[in-house]
Amino acid sequence: MRSLFCCPLCGKPLRQQGNALCCLNRHSFDFAAQGYVNLLPANRRHSAAPGDDAGMVAARRAFLQQGSYAPFAKKLCQLAQECTANIAAPAVLDAGCGEGYYTGLLAKALGPAAQVAAFDISKNAVRAAAKQYPAVQFAVASAFAIPVADASIDLLVNVFAPLAAEEYLRLLRPGGYFIYAVPGPRHLMGLKQVLYDTPYENTVKDTQYTGFRFCRRVPVAGSLQLIGTQQIEALFAMTPYYWRTPAQGAERLRQQDTLATEIEFDFLVYQKNT
Repeated sequence: MRSLFCCPLCGKPLRQQGNALCCLNRHSFDFAAQGYVNLLPANRRHSAAPGDDAGMVAARRAFLQQGSYAPFAKKLCQLAQECTANIAAPAVLDAGCGEGYYTGLLAKALGPAAQVAAFDISKNAVRAAAKQYPAVQFAVASAFAIPVADASIDLLVNVFAPLAAEEYLRLLRPGGYFIYAVPGPRHLMGLKQVLYDTPYENTVKDTQYTGFRFCRRVPVAGSLQLIGTQQIEALFAMTPYYWRTPAQGAERLRQQDTLATEIEFDFLVYQKNT
């Protein structure tokens, strides 16, 4: 079986041979027990264990599987279906997939004809994703050196992951689509009002990327009412605020028994120039 991934060392296509993905230059990458491959060379790691740790992955999975972000997942799947409607067997890539919540739903929505692959720099996240969604090709890889061949992908999605627009331009086919999920203006405002003395709204801008045509912005909004410190902490642990909140703000959050907050995603849809 040919993989959507290519060799991170020489760029040649990868095919499954036994329990490994191999290229013509005889570079070989073993499948882990959970079904993923590690395509992150040691010289491209910025730490011994880059990305989210096991605790953060578990918190994200616990929160997302409650269905709190289900409206966002539903809209993402709808947009993905629209972007690939005229392609019989689309090649789809989830860049920065985390523990695979959105990837798994995308694969289900697009059906068995679609070839879906996903990667994240966190081995903990990819391990959890591959174990739960065996129909998807998962790999540990860097967003800034994606082991995918030039012009081989029909649709790329990025949900709150690091952006590498030049890489996306390289690997998308002409006319291919890129869906980028960003926080809406008041996303998690209720959470930020607890964490910070002067909470701020997120900036809204339709950024242009070289080689892409901006198609549209699709906002999706709702609200959350979290009860109990476990739910609140799970939400906090899956946000970037977890890393940069002052200790005083984090302590205020730990004292909350309930939390009401707005939630907003904006999906930005881009198409690669033909």
